[in-house]
Amino acid sequence: MSRLDAKVAIITGGAGGIGIAAARRFIAEGAEVLLVDIDDAALIEVCEGIGSNRLSYTVADVASVEDNRRMVEVAEQRYGGVDILLANAGILGDTETIEHYDVARLDQVLAVNIKGPFLGLQAVIPAMRRRKGGSVVITSSIVGVKGAARLAPYVTSKHAVMGLMRSAARELAGDGIRVNTVNPSQTETRMMRSLEQGMNPDDPQRAQALMTANIPLQRYGQPEDVASVMLFLASDDASFITGSSYMADGGSSA
Repeated sequence: MSRLDAKVAIITGGAGGIGIAAARRFIAEGAEVLLVDIDDAALIEVCEGIGSNRLSYTVADVASVEDNRRMVEVAEQRYGGVDILLANAGILGDTETIEHYDVARLDQVLAVNIKGPFLGLQAVIPAMRRRKGGSVVITSSIVGVKGAARLAPYVTSKHAVMGLMRSAARELAGDGIRVNTVNPSQTETRMMRSLEQGMNPDDPQRAQALMTANIPLQRYGQPEDVASVMLFLASDDASFITGSSYMADGGSSA
């Protein structure tokens, strides 16, 4: 048997690099997958590119109570339940000092990166109880355990979901619902292109070289590297793991 046979997964941030890689891995391991994102056209392109009859999508804003409830309802209607929530949606925000950071942009980063996983958990708990358990995997970051200059709102949000994960793990253990985080470092996605540009607008490749030099394995992660950890935590292979953070960072936190 494959590791996710008969499992139903919701993946937010489903049109991004890590979300796409996770969808491919989950489907290959037998899951039915509902991709969630705010970009309708991008979701259509992803679903057509993967080309599986066990994959579908719905457009939703993870910062909306109603949209989170609706995505769970869609998953139950299409697939009969929800076993896995991959709370992966996130935005970087601006590369800017605390002193000059735009407050409206701050609110947006915190809404997507903190409120999104919280509301996703809130919406999925009843559905997972109906299935007698489940697995929630939240995408944090290496900056969920350390700081970074000129990224304070993003760093703050990734620290916050670590607290959410630990609290939820204790609160939901009795329901058989496991909650963990995956903490990637630099990964080959659109977000990294934005970060490189923000760090060095005149020479983004120089920013990439400097960040790579600080990773012990001397490379960025691939989305598939992160998806492999997510697959493990979503599966029954991790049945005794909850309240934990898994670093996918090439040794950067060592």
